[in-house]
Amino acid sequence: MTDYINKAQQPILGNELVDPKTPQAEQWRPALWKFLLFSALGIALFIIPFQWDGKVTILLGVLTDTLQALLGSSVTYVVLGVVTTSFLGALVAKFVRPAWHQDSLLRKLFEVNWFWLTTRFLGALFIWMIFLQVGPEFIINRNTGGVIFEDLVPILIPLFFFAILTLPFLTDFGLMEFLGTLSSKIFVKLFRLPGRSAVDAMSSWFGAASIGLLVTMKEYDKSYYSLREAAIIATTFSVTSIAFTYVVAKTIGVDNNFVFFYLTIALTGFIAAIIMPRIPPLSRKPDTYHSGKSMLDEEIPHEYTTYQWALNRAVTRAHSMPKMASVFKNSVVNLFEIYFGLIPVVFTIGTIGLGLAEYTPVFDWLAAPLVPVLELLQIPEAAKAAPAMIMGFADMYLPALVGKSIESEMTRFIVGAASITQIIYMSEVGALILKSNIKLNILELFLIFIIRTLISLVVITSVAHLLY
Repeated sequence: MTDYINKAQQPILGNELVDPKTPQAEQWRPALWKFLLFSALGIALFIIPFQWDGKVTILLGVLTDTLQALLGSSVTYVVLGVVTTSFLGALVAKFVRPAWHQDSLLRKLFEVNWFWLTTRFLGALFIWMIFLQVGPEFIINRNTGGVIFEDLVPILIPLFFFAILTLPFLTDFGLMEFLGTLSSKIFVKLFRLPGRSAVDAMSSWFGAASIGLLVTMKEYDKSYYSLREAAIIATTFSVTSIAFTYVVAKTIGVDNNFVFFYLTIALTGFIAAIIMPRIPPLSRKPDTYHSGKSMLDEEIPHEYTTYQWALNRAVTRAHSMPKMASVFKNSVVNLFEIYFGLIPVVFTIGTIGLGLAEYTPVFDWLAAPLVPVLELLQIPEAAKAAPAMIMGFADMYLPALVGKSIESEMTRFIVGAASITQIIYMSEVGALILKSNIKLNILELFLIFIIRTLISLVVITSVAHLLY
């Protein structure tokens, strides 16, 4: 009799009284396997790092590199086609006004406001100038538009192809519900964020900043994050991957000290993630949702343990997912929206930003107030280091390229580490944020960039003085 009572008091994982959508009886096991298998595939693709061809990467990185190698120089024509079609389609939509259906894919892709039409025009203009090598050096130089056309976009095309098509394995089959429930208390207390944002962080750290940002954009559009939460995650947790961090360390000449270099970045990122959500402008963002109301509930019913509720949420989410054909169809639509909406923006903003860095003293002017701060922190060659740090707003790789000529290894260590922890760079992450539904403008992004830089400098410099 006692055994029967004890069993009866155990919480039931599939409990329709708590949530009628929870799979019951014979539905539970198939839904559990659906969660386990598809989530394991998502983890394998986006999160688990391993050694491959002499570098640390993830499966998504291997797939991206393979497709990039297969495309070879033909990726140039793919990019030309995407950017040109993006502008011409938007031009037709604006002036011809075709009678597209409300839910038409063409309407989603090409009906844009005047700002984004102008951006697409500039993107198309720049790419043809770079391709034909006709126009001002400001645009067509190898170190400006050439970086976007030859280095960045050929990576983004295959990266987004695999990332967008496989992202549902990471976000839609229960993994975010499972890890989010387990880590909700920690993330709420430390970062004022839902627990599911832990998945965004992991996909950035082990994958790429753009991958974590894509996760954040998708979760905000589904109203799992509020505007404040999405803005915090996008500008705080979209850290570049371990692999790219090593590239920066090698470029700037501190790869011999990579373990301490990366640990310093991790410590700095952790401290900045605690501070940034609690100060303006991020703290002033409203807790409003894209659909008007939150779709997230991380409260744990009293009859469940944290683990049991995490499993319940995960299996319920997996059970509610439509057939794979429908999931794939939605992913293809998202892929086209990213290609036609984002790539022209990357071209426009990235080329202008790199042009300003290469051909104008703008970043020297912007960096002038930073020089006394660096001198106060006793950083050698402060006058050289300051512009390199500010250039990180245009592109994350610029500080390493400019900073490698600095003689002091300690200063190079600081510049390299700061370039990673600044997070926001307009050639990719900034462009993604501006194109997303997350309401952050370029002035707010620059302010967040400066605040992150100052916080990072204090922490990184303290560590650097201990090391050197």
